[in-house]
Amino acid sequence: MKKIILLSFLSFGLNSVFAQNTPYWQQHVDYKMEVSMDVKTYQYKGKQELVYTNNSSDTLKKVYYHLFFNAFQPGSEMDARLHSIKDPDGRMVNKVKGADGKETKQSRIETLKPNEIGFLKITNFKQDGVTAQTKTSGTILEVTLAQPILPNSKTTFTLDFDGQVPVQIRRSGRNNSEGIELSMSQWYPKLAEFDFEGWHADPYIAREFHGVWGNFDVKITLDSAYTIGGSGYLQNKNEIGHGYQDAGVTVTYPKKTKTLTWHFIAPNVHDFTWAADKEYAHDIVKGPNDVDLHFFYKNNPKVAENWKKLEPMMVKVMDFYNKTVGAYPYKQYSFIQGGDGGMEYAMCTLMLGNGTFEGILGTATHELGHSWFQHILASNESKHPWMDEGFTTYIEDRVLNELAAKKEVNPFKGNYAAYYQLVQSGKEQPQTTHGDRYDENRPYSISSYVKGSIFLSQLAYVIGQDNLDATLKRYYNDFKFKHPTPNDIKRSAERVSGAELDWYLIDWAETANTIDYGIKDVADNAGKTTITLERIGRMPMPIDLTVEYTDGTSESFYIPLKMMNFMKPNPNPNVKRTVLDDWAWAQSNYNFTIDKNKTAIKKITIDPSGLMADVKAANNVFEVK
Repeated sequence: MKKIILLSFLSFGLNSVFAQNTPYWQQHVDYKMEVSMDVKTYQYKGKQELVYTNNSSDTLKKVYYHLFFNAFQPGSEMDARLHSIKDPDGRMVNKVKGADGKETKQSRIETLKPNEIGFLKITNFKQDGVTAQTKTSGTILEVTLAQPILPNSKTTFTLDFDGQVPVQIRRSGRNNSEGIELSMSQWYPKLAEFDFEGWHADPYIAREFHGVWGNFDVKITLDSAYTIGGSGYLQNKNEIGHGYQDAGVTVTYPKKTKTLTWHFIAPNVHDFTWAADKEYAHDIVKGPNDVDLHFFYKNNPKVAENWKKLEPMMVKVMDFYNKTVGAYPYKQYSFIQGGDGGMEYAMCTLMLGNGTFEGILGTATHELGHSWFQHILASNESKHPWMDEGFTTYIEDRVLNELAAKKEVNPFKGNYAAYYQLVQSGKEQPQTTHGDRYDENRPYSISSYVKGSIFLSQLAYVIGQDNLDATLKRYYNDFKFKHPTPNDIKRSAERVSGAELDWYLIDWAETANTIDYGIKDVADNAGKTTITLERIGRMPMPIDLTVEYTDGTSESFYIPLKMMNFMKPNPNPNVKRTVLDDWAWAQSNYNFTIDKNKTAIKKITIDPSGLMADVKAANNVFEVK
């Protein structure tokens, strides 16, 4: 999801599963759905057949489904959260004045009328043709199975569903502020994920998602005036038209047909999303590796100008991501004006379409990045939002800097500044905090997007940029189409670099410990100079230090961190570097001597790169005025 501003307790992850002599497994789903939408009432009816493969060693007696649209009802948990949180999402509240003239914020969900709410109602649920017992509790459907699902076996669920598309409050909905009629994300009964940790049947309160890998076969019937964009590959494009058909092929349906049935297949994904509007323009541009990049946007001159400029830029962005992380594995991606911020989905994004070109470019770049960090590397967004939001922010900042006319030496400076503000506010919570359970929205955003991004940019400081670049590729190749955990990115970095990094994951992602080093003393020592450093914060780090001399020369010193058992390659080969003895965490002070008099020193700087997130930079510099 696109950032509004500017982990993990599970450090055992997949590798502990291996350590227990249990092979890695993940569940599998095959969805077939047929849905018919009434564009006058915004209600729809559907049928779903789901073949569920239990690859676990557990016998399952229950399963759970997400019914996301039920969140958009007065009294829901999402509504309640808008009342209780100090800084509710501005898109989800209205400002109202009370009798005393004071302005308050009112939940937009609270004011929805019966024909404006969202709902999903499930009937006729059967398992292999036998009726199963269901119970709906808010946004979760609990199913007591007719027969337990044994390990390494399959079963087939069938159900009917009735839905109503809510007035758009957040992400999903109808008739939003940009006039898009249907933004259909989280619209169908979606099976919850069961993995080595158990069931992940989280209620839909505010945050993001976790899904089961599988294949989707979806048929959508609605008014023929509407154009649809979304996940998957359109199977009947020459019947549909709407800019999909092959060049020179005539659309075969009679022009007066009232409805069309769009048939999509989306292989090896964990969600399915679509949007529809009568005024969509539809462009197709060839991207890297012959990928079709689709662009759906409101067909008016002001919007079209920016979206036309966007198209060649996204070809460049995808090429950068392919080279930086790994090849995009599908043959299409769709940028869809959806009317509410930006949110990543399988093979597509729904995003704002109005505004400045720079804003649209930033949103599209971020959401495309989620194709790698969420829709190919499918970490649990609810439990570890920093893994997808932070890593996506990192590659977004890199590519936008690469494409900029004026490049920044450190394109992540803004992220560090936002993180320091969070620390100073006293509101930081560990990244092990579930996404729904942050006290406020802003600390959640900074922790997820910013501190998650710094996990990678700072890792370049710890193990070297080349090792980080290789780590991203290794991580992608080892865990694509899986559900990686925080331990997995750490282990990828360890395998590439040879460094021991458990301390890094623990302190950065599992605690609110901070980094704070300082230059404690610079003293004459018989014609030489002794420099004393101190570790003030709890979190340890290796130290890069540069000494600049009055004659215009400089040299660098590297102090390895003892618990890493690693020596980083020299990040600046053109500058002489001296590797000193390592620094053990338990020793709060460290000193070393250089072969020059103190009067020859102009400036001493800890971490001149600015990539170490030291929360008090003032004591990192000693300067002779």
